[in-house]
Amino acid sequence: MPTKTDTFVAAVRRDLRKAAQPSRAAGMQAYLKSEMPCLGVSLPAIRQTVGAHVAHGGPATAASWRRAVLGLWDGASVREERHAAIELARARRYAVYRVPAAIPMVEGMITTGAWWDLVDPLASDVLGDILVADPARIARLMRRWAKDRDMWKRRAAIICQLRRKRDTDLALLYDCIEPNLADGDFFIRKAIGWALRQYAWTDPREVKRYVRAHRGRLSPLSVREALKNV
Repeated sequence: MPTKTDTFVAAVRRDLRKAAQPSRAAGMQAYLKSEMPCLGVSLPAIRQTVGAHVAHGGPATAASWRRAVLGLWDGASVREERHAAIELARARRYAVYRVPAAIPMVEGMITTGAWWDLVDPLASDVLGDILVADPARIARLMRRWAKDRDMWKRRAAIICQLRRKRDTDLALLYDCIEPNLADGDFFIRKAIGWALRQYAWTDPREVKRYVRAHRGRLSPLSVREALKNV
């Protein structure tokens, strides 16, 4: 017999397919370079679909929330189902569940998603909230992720503070950037520049100081991104 979580996941999937726009699907798949097919559903429509189901019988416990997120994620046959899983993971209603116990779920999503459209919202929103919930513990974990063999975990560690503004832990940010300065991967170099650029909205002088001090080690892409709004 299907559980309440199964019913919730099935209902979200059904409504995503109702919202499909076949004329957009191929272009969306090409833009995202996704091996998984797309339905052509926009992100606002995905967010609206998930929000409607959350408001009318969404997961009621941390465990059922994690099961629903992973049900959408692991069983996805189209890209939008993974985006729906992310929207459920970062829904405002479930902020109280974004604590260290959710790390295994988020880590698995990052390593299996392994592309910017999936990793970035998980890092900046879900992982960012978990960092706020337990700063000391998660900061230690992010320092380990910043040296991980998995490039997407390293990117996630670098950008997990994008929304922190004046509450950014600069020591953590720099510690996550440091082991990646020599990395030639576009997504790592872009992440470094993005994280610095985001903090520059709060303290442009500090970002300029950091760039000057590390100019010889920062890639031109990272420098360009870091100073874009300074």
